[in-house]
This record gives sequence, structure tokens and C-alpha cells, in this order.
Amino acid sequence: MKFNVIVKTASSLTLELNNQEVVNHSSHYDVYLDGKLVLPSEEKNVVSLYNLKPDTTYEIKLISETGAKATKLIKTNYESVCLNVKRFNAKGNGKTDDTQAIQAAIMSCPKDGRVLIPRGTYLVKTIFLKSHMTLELQKGAKLQYIGSFLQGAILPGYTTRPDGDEYYLGSWEGNPLDSYTALIQGIQIENVQIIGEGILDGNGSKWWSDPKIKKGAWRPRLFQIIYSKNVTVQGVTFQNSPSWTIHPLFSQDLTFADLKIINPKDSPNTDGLDPESCENVLIVGVYFSVGDDCIAIKSGKIYLGSRLKKPSKAITIRNCSMNFGHGAVVIGSEMAGGAKDIRVTQCLFNETDRGLRIKTRRGRGKDAIVENIHFKNIKMQKVLTPFVVNCFYFCDPDGHSEYVKTKEKLPIDERTPVMGDFFFENIQCLDSEVAAGFFYGLPEQPIEKVTLKNCYFSFSPEAQPGHPAMMDDIPTYCKSGMIFNHIVKLRLENVRFAEVDGEKVILNEIQKVVMEDVNTENGC
Repeated sequence: MKFNVIVKTASSLTLELNNQEVVNHSSHYDVYLDGKLVLPSEEKNVVSLYNLKPDTTYEIKLISETGAKATKLIKTNYESVCLNVKRFNAKGNGKTDDTQAIQAAIMSCPKDGRVLIPRGTYLVKTIFLKSHMTLELQKGAKLQYIGSFLQGAILPGYTTRPDGDEYYLGSWEGNPLDSYTALIQGIQIENVQIIGEGILDGNGSKWWSDPKIKKGAWRPRLFQIIYSKNVTVQGVTFQNSPSWTIHPLFSQDLTFADLKIINPKDSPNTDGLDPESCENVLIVGVYFSVGDDCIAIKSGKIYLGSRLKKPSKAITIRNCSMNFGHGAVVIGSEMAGGAKDIRVTQCLFNETDRGLRIKTRRGRGKDAIVENIHFKNIKMQKVLTPFVVNCFYFCDPDGHSEYVKTKEKLPIDERTPVMGDFFFENIQCLDSEVAAGFFYGLPEQPIEKVTLKNCYFSFSPEAQPGHPAMMDDIPTYCKSGMIFNHIVKLRLENVRFAEVDGEKVILNEIQKVVMEDVNTENGC
């Protein structure tokens, strides 16, 4: 039994078991802190400890019910001071606007200090972070957003600099557009931790009516950072977001560990975590239950993508549980700057519409290159279509135009996106419904390479016909196998199906196919 420390602050730790199991350990284990039992009968691969003392060495011991043990000595970080917001006149009574008091505590915090929010309900508009500090929400503490269409502050989409260049702030669905500030907002911050067992509540229901109508500006995020680096978010519960829940933009060196992100299943555009044009991101041990995609990796539409050429890259997603969203892990569709070096491992997808989903379309541009995408050790349960790579996603006002939807071969130009290499390995998909997988490249720009290895599919007896991907002129499927269109290289190795009524594998316009140990009773 082994474990790693993936987050360390002055008052908290997050531990991750070093194994290949999905989300949970195969046996329960106890966590001891200096010989005292603090987490009995734990099963998650990722756990956190709180209320620790700064600059202190602790002995952490894990003992499995099987008798396996692991021990480490860990020293917490130095802390210059801890400032309690109650001493700055924050009430936490659920009635008073505590924005100014909490902001005063943050602005008064010196380097390496911590601002502590104790138990209570604090009504706030936007809280702005600053660099070199920790914000901790203790267990029982809740920040509730009271910004509104009438009173909210607005981030302008962009401002022109004296040299004629543009400075981008507000963002909406991949374009630089005016948007309301988030509950927690960070701009050009670094070395910041947001930790604790408290709750950030976006009070989203008042923002969800007429979600596609701009009212002064576009809907706010719950938590957003822009042009930032070395930011860690640990332990906090995010709920009822007005739109995308966590939105890092143009940022790097980020960690999101042991979070809960919870929005109603029918809440519009409430993605869980959307890194956009970000680099070196770790998402580990996060529980999602949202109204749209759980994780959506983005890099803007063609205006920003072609100007900035800033892809999202070096993103690791591990030991996460995705539930009830439209997609579990999604790339796109706003990805005109590209996405590369994405690795998803040891994750559980439960009743999402799609599992591993890549979506793009003509018009994203030549910089919209998606490559080096790896998915490994994944379990899916009741996912309608486990795998989707869709180059005809019908988003945006022109999404149903002939240019976007035609299956005829068009000339390759500045607007044509590129789909690179995709690897899927050791994936179990149980009780699927529509199709095991749907891969549809552009006829003029086929998907370069798809590899599936050690993948197993079974189908729900109650499966209902449906569309495997959001594109025009697509047949309805039910309990079908793999559908491949316009791929340069396809490799299937040990791909198994159970109880499939229709054809197992459908191939169209594939230049090179390698199939090893693939059960295809009904042929190809």
C-alpha cells in the first residue's frame, strides 16, 4: 500500500493512493494522524485532512483492512498569520452583505497568510483574490452569491491597449464578451490556495431562466481565474452555479483536488470544470453531478484561437467520479486554439449521455488541433454512447448551415480543424444504450489515428433508440457497436461486445484498419 501527498498547505493535506483502481480502493482503510484515528474505514483513493498546525511535522499512517500499511512524515507549510473574517465585521448570519468585510480581510492579508471563514452563511457579491495567500472555508461555512443582473459587476470582453493590441477579460462560450464577475474571482494572481470543507453556493436558479438571452452581460461563473498561475483548490463543495462552475482561463500550474461540484441535472450550461487555454492542470479526486458536461477542455472559438494560438495542454484527470452530465470528459467544442497531451485515468462515469467526447466542426480553424489524447482504466455505467469523436457538432448560429453539416468533401482552408491521435485502453462500459462508439471525421480532413485496446461493452435490456452524437443527418441507433467514418488509421485490439442486436462494427472510409481479437459476429 502506497500513497502520495498531492496537496500540502499550512493547515491541510490531500493524499492519493498509488494504485490503478478506479476512484475507490478495493478494501477499506483507516487513516491515522500521529497515532490518532482521524478517517476510519475510508475507501476513496483521494482523501484530505484539515485543521492542521502550520510548520509542523506529522506522521501519517494508512492501515488497510487486509493488513497493508503505509507511513510518511509530512511537514505542513509555513504561515505568516491567520485572519478571521469575523474580526473584520463579517456576520455570517445569512442576512447581512458580508462582501466588504471579507474583502477587507483578503486585502489585509500579508504574504503566506491565511484568511479564515468560520461556520456561518455569508452573503456576498464578488470576492476578489490576491496573490500569495490562502482562503479557507471551514466545515459549516457557506459563501452564497447575491450578485444579480441589476447589481453585478461586469468584466468587459476586451479593452484595446495603447499599442492597439487587446486585453481580454470577460468571456462567454469561447468569445471575448462582457460577463458578470464570479462569486470568487482571481485576475493575474499566483501562489494561491482555496481550501476547506465549506461551500460556495452560486444561488443559480435566478440566473437559469432565459439562459441564452444576454441581460446586461452574460451569466457569471461560480469560480473563475484569469491570467493566473500556481493556484490550488482543495476540498470545497461548489453548488448551484449560474453557468460554468469552475473556469480557469489563460492560466497555468493548477490543481483541483478532492472537490464536490453539484448542480441540478436540468440547470443550463452548468459545466463542472472548464479549463480554457490552460497548461499543466491536475484534476484529481473530484465528484461531479451537473447539468451539462462534467469536464470540458476548451481553447476559445476562432477569433481568440487564431489570434492567441493558445491551446489547452498537459492536463491530467484522475480518480474522478462523473455523474448525470451531458458528457463526462469533453474536449471542445470551443477549441480553436487546440488541445493536446490530455490524459484521463482511473475515472468512473455514471449515467452521463456521453463518456469520452471530442466535439468540433468546420469553422474552428487550422489551429484547432486535437492530438495525443489518452484515456485509460475507465469504468462506465449506463452511458448512452461511451465514445464520441464528432467533427460535425452543430453549435453556434451557423451550426445547421450547409457548410457545417454537409458530408461532402470540401476544400481544406483556414477554417478546417484537425483531429490527431486518440488512445483508449482498459475501458469497461456496462449497460450502454445507443452505440458503443461513434467516430466521424471530416471527409477532407479525416481523424488521423484511433486505437482501442482491451475495451468491453454491454448494453442495457431497457435501451432506447437515440442519436449517438449531436450532428445533422445522422441515423438513430440502439444497442449498436462501433461506427467509424473517415479515419486514416484505426486499430482495434481485444474489443469485446455482449448482447448486441445490430452490427458490431461499421466501417466507412478507413484507410488502414488493424483488428486483433475483436468479436464481430455480424461482420464488419
